[in-house]
Amino acid sequence: MDVSIISALAALTGAAVGGLTSGIATWLNHRSQIRVEWILHEKSRRQTLYRDFIESAAKCYIDALQHDEPDIPGLVGLYAKLSAMRAISSKPVLHRAEDIARKILDTYLEPDKSFVELRKMAIDGTIDLLRGFSEACHDEFEQMRPMRF
Repeated sequence: MDVSIISALAALTGAAVGGLTSGIATWLNHRSQIRVEWILHEKSRRQTLYRDFIESAAKCYIDALQHDEPDIPGLVGLYAKLSAMRAISSKPVLHRAEDIARKILDTYLEPDKSFVELRKMAIDGTIDLLRGFSEACHDEFEQMRPMRF
């Protein structure tokens, strides 16, 4: 074989390998960027839903502590957010949210709390219905954190 043919084939092979390597690296980088963007979008969507759920649950809970007549529109909104969570949330977050909704319904059946009783509940921490839910959300967000290399 002629030396010039071997040189030409080596150059073509090197160019092909270099081009293929560059193409694969670009594709992998693009794929990684799209995944990070999707995770950030999903995290933002969940943060908004969880914030709205927390606000609705807090309002319903304080209403349940002070009244025996349920706030039906508030409860419907709470259950709507709970249903939205069923589609996207992890099991621990969903279970905590369901526990909160059940506790709110049960609280309407209990006697109304006076301000003194509410203050005592605040001091001993029993008024904090949402702590477990918040911790489950935090854990879920930690698991969603995009990996960095």
